[in-house]
Order: sequence, then structure tokens, then C-alpha cells
Amino acid sequence: MKIFNSIILRLGLITSILIMQGCTSYDPISVKECKKVVKHAQKVLGKMSPPYKDLLKSCKEATDTERGCIMAAKKMGQITQCS
Repeated sequence: MKIFNSIILRLGLITSILIMQGCTSYDPISVKECKKVVKHAQKVLGKMSPPYKDLLKSCKEATDTERGCIMAAKKMGQITQCS
């Protein structure tokens, strides 16, 4: 029974952490900063990065918060959570 309670407690803790990460708010980034956002995205994505023009178009269509999320991303997986 102790093992079962320990497992349930750990799963609850992991779930809480994931929910808090999903609810993080980012500083809004203006569309005027798209060149910086695109350069940062290219750096994080590396060889997996789409062409500059495609990223720039996506940046201009994104919300201020989505651009802020991309600027805060340090790993490819974090960028994928920004949309």
C-alpha cells in the first residue's frame, strides 16, 4: 500500500509541474521584432529550421504572446509548444 501511495503522489507532482509549465505567460513581443524572433528561432531549431521567409511570415501572423514564447524557448521542443 505504501508503494501505491508513493506512486500516486509522484504522478500527482509530475502532473502539477506539467500543468504549471503549460500555463506560463510570456512577455509580449511586437510584430516589429520579428527579425529578432526569426533569428532566435533559427538558432534554436538549427538544421531543422524552415527557410527565413517562411519563419518571417509565420512570425507576422503570430500573436504577441506566441512571439514571446518563441523568444523564451531554449530547446526545439519548447518552440513547438508556442502555438
